[in-house]
Amino acid sequence: MIQSLHEFALRGARQWPQATCLVAKDRHLSYGALWDEIERHGAGLAALGLVPGERVGIWLDKRVETITAFFGASLAGGVFVPINPVLRPQQVHHILTDCNVRILITSRDRLQSLGALQDEQGGSFPDLRQVVLVDPREGDSWPDGPAVCGWAEVQQAAVPGARPLPRSIDLDMAAILYTSGSTGRPKGVVLSHRNLIVGGQSVSQYLENGPHDRILSALPLSFDAGLSQVTTAFCVGARLVLLNYLMARDFKRLCQREEITGITGVPPLWFQIAELDWSDGAGESVRYFANTGGHMPRPLLGRLREVFPKAKPYLMYGLTEAFRSTYLDPAEVDRRPDSIGKAIPNAEILVVNGEGQLCAPGEEGELVHRGALVSLGYWNDPERTAERFKPAPGRPGEIPVPELAVWSGDIVRRDEEGFLYYVGRRDDMIKTSGYRVSSTEIEEVLYATGLVEEAVALGLPHPTLGQGIAVVAKPKGGGPLAEADLLAACRRDLPMYMLPALFVERGELPRNPNGKIDRPGLAAEFAKAFMPSKEQDEGDIACTRP
Repeated sequence: MIQSLHEFALRGARQWPQATCLVAKDRHLSYGALWDEIERHGAGLAALGLVPGERVGIWLDKRVETITAFFGASLAGGVFVPINPVLRPQQVHHILTDCNVRILITSRDRLQSLGALQDEQGGSFPDLRQVVLVDPREGDSWPDGPAVCGWAEVQQAAVPGARPLPRSIDLDMAAILYTSGSTGRPKGVVLSHRNLIVGGQSVSQYLENGPHDRILSALPLSFDAGLSQVTTAFCVGARLVLLNYLMARDFKRLCQREEITGITGVPPLWFQIAELDWSDGAGESVRYFANTGGHMPRPLLGRLREVFPKAKPYLMYGLTEAFRSTYLDPAEVDRRPDSIGKAIPNAEILVVNGEGQLCAPGEEGELVHRGALVSLGYWNDPERTAERFKPAPGRPGEIPVPELAVWSGDIVRRDEEGFLYYVGRRDDMIKTSGYRVSSTEIEEVLYATGLVEEAVALGLPHPTLGQGIAVVAKPKGGGPLAEADLLAACRRDLPMYMLPALFVERGELPRNPNGKIDRPGLAAEFAKAFMPSKEQDEGDIACTRP
């Protein structure tokens, strides 16, 4: 019985030792060779003093070392924290300090950016005691910072098996994924070994994955859906092909070269893929494509079916707090393309009204996820955990210990046949390009410029991104809104996917009876800002500016 994440890789080494498990650029690694790397890395982390339960930050692009670090941390009893490589140093500083990362695995250029941040802003890393560089040079150091060593030093620091490594059980922490909340800075979702193991087993079951599959890793590994590609592949002995996505043609080239059979993506990626010329048959090997992170428009779905003529489409819904929640059976896609489907294996999805009662068919309510995929809550944040993780409704009152479920904040409805349909969000979360974005985080950057008196970041319907980001602001001093300067500040402090695409100047922002800014009113006023200006043919996404 598998009870720790790294046992996926160990089982692969025993059952398929010569089979290729990982492809990174031109490097192909077998399950047996990868396990050797994982064993050395786990022993090396233990030799560095990693204590069970301590966090290991991994701020890298997709490469063999990244995957090795995930499973090596698990083997050593640590908790790995994947950090999106596109994040800015200020955001990485928040993650490292928020969950008290002890060891950081990264590259020289990323380390230099953290050093520059510390010099410029005085930010410290009180819990960080060791940095491991995958591309070290002689003399690398961090003045007045933690010790720095190279990847090879860690791999050679201890002989595998020389000392007993800690034993984990399935309810122990395995990973922390940072996701934006509806307010404030990103919060860390704590995943257990059980969450990751059951997630891999569940997803691979409905996607019918097996050792024959070659799965393309196109999403960031800091995403729940991106990390799911790793667990799904290793669960069944499949081959995982890493792609540091640069351009759509790189995607196509890798599909053809590696004869990819399975792909999971988000709508913005699919739009780019659909625009390529696939007439050379490069998509012939794909047997399924899966969508997450936002609604897939019907014209786009139709085009992807042409691109991948032998593939089944899987339309999915998930939230980081429960890893994956629903999928639509490909056999139902033509009948109900707007549905998010039904619960994945080993999960139950409930629709609950404001009184905590289960909704009748057709009645709108909050999506509540219960089962083995419910995470352990938000790291060091009992208040927000209590808001989102609450007792599952409908459980027998005679059971004295309540079962916690994830209350998603998403409003859905269920039809007479049990299929679910997404209606909208309960809070002000922005969901763009497959990312969940906090409006507050964007607003903090705008306020820090000193150029605005008030500002609101809104997620508005967008034909390709899910939601586009617009800012409605009152300039300080009554002057014209300094759009170029505000955008420059956002470019400096935020990743590309969080950049506003539209700025609107207002002398005063509307308020509700409680004196708060009327966000819903503004969202309704500018709801069509990014949408086609009139009824147009599919594919025409010309936008108007209010």
